[in-house]
Amino acid sequence: MAYTDAIQALADPTRRTVFERLREGPLPVGELARGLPVSRPAVSQHLRVLKLAGLVRERREGTRNFYSVDGEGLAEPRDYFEGFWDEALAAFKAAAESEGGAEDESDDG
Repeated sequence: MAYTDAIQALADPTRRTVFERLREGPLPVGELARGLPVSRPAVSQHLRVLKLAGLVRERREGTRNFYSVDGEGLAEPRDYFEGFWDEALAAFKAAAESEGGAEDESDDG
C-alpha cells in the first residue's frame, strides 16, 4: 500500500507546498526553499520524506541536487483516488437511472 506513504507525506502543508512547486519542473533545494517559512535544511528533510514516499526523484548536477516529481510514484495514489471517483460515478448513474425509471412509471398512471 504505497499510496498510504504518499498520502501521509502530502499531509504536511509545507511538504505539499514543496511538492506543488515541482509541478513546473526540476528545481534545486535553494529555489524550493525560497519564500518558505522554513530553512533550507528543513526543506531537504521534507524532500527526503517525499523521496521515500516515491513522489520525488533526485538528480545530481555538479554540486547541486535537482528534484522533480516522480510520475511513477503518483500511480498508486492516483489509482486509489480514481477508485473513489469510479464508485461515485457508478452510484450517481444508478441513482439517475432509478429516478428516471420512477418517472416513467408515474407517467403511465
